[in-house]
Amino acid sequence: MPLREFELSLELAVEPGERLALAGPSGAGKTTLLRIVAGLTRPASGRVAIDEEVWLDTAARREVPAERRRCGVVFQDHALFPTLSAWRNVAYGMGGQRRGRRERAEELLGRFGIAALAEAHPGSLSGGERQRVALARALATEPRALLLDEPLSALDPGTRREAQRELQRFLAELPIPVLLVTHSREEAALLADRVAVVERGRIVSEEALRPAGDHRDR
Repeated sequence: MPLREFELSLELAVEPGERLALAGPSGAGKTTLLRIVAGLTRPASGRVAIDEEVWLDTAARREVPAERRRCGVVFQDHALFPTLSAWRNVAYGMGGQRRGRRERAEELLGRFGIAALAEAHPGSLSGGERQRVALARALATEPRALLLDEPLSALDPGTRREAQRELQRFLAELPIPVLLVTHSREEAALLADRVAVVERGRIVSEEALRPAGDHRDR
């Protein structure tokens, strides 16, 4: 698809449980790729599939709406609703009755160690706490894939290092494909199994950071 003065033209495959980092300069097309996978941007041509389920196939005129893709997304600014408490942010978009949604939301917050902050609003949370709420919300609908768009970029250096370690442990437990955008080579090496460098809408290099088939930290 047209992107500034170049086209986004690339092909990627991410296995279940694998974490792929997209690195490269700003404006290279990394975030646009995530938006296409999530259904937030429609390319002129392309195909997105997970297992046997096709989310987008422009040639076949098939397009699954973003809200039906079961794709967890965490943005740079975490995109939390400022007027909602932590548990309501996590429960947003869940099905079922209110009591059941709250129980599931608080269970997810507990998984990230912030169950005690269920009633807190985003404005009263630290950067690291907001990140955990955003991750809990991304998992609330049991997504088929997880997309992370520089989720740690808004944190200060000290908080970011701690959040990197927490995110590393969390991602290592996920059985779903994870696509991560980062500008940091160090962060890619810590969080991903494989890194692809994107420049001007194309993959210019790929590197395995862990042995093939080993998607869990040891």
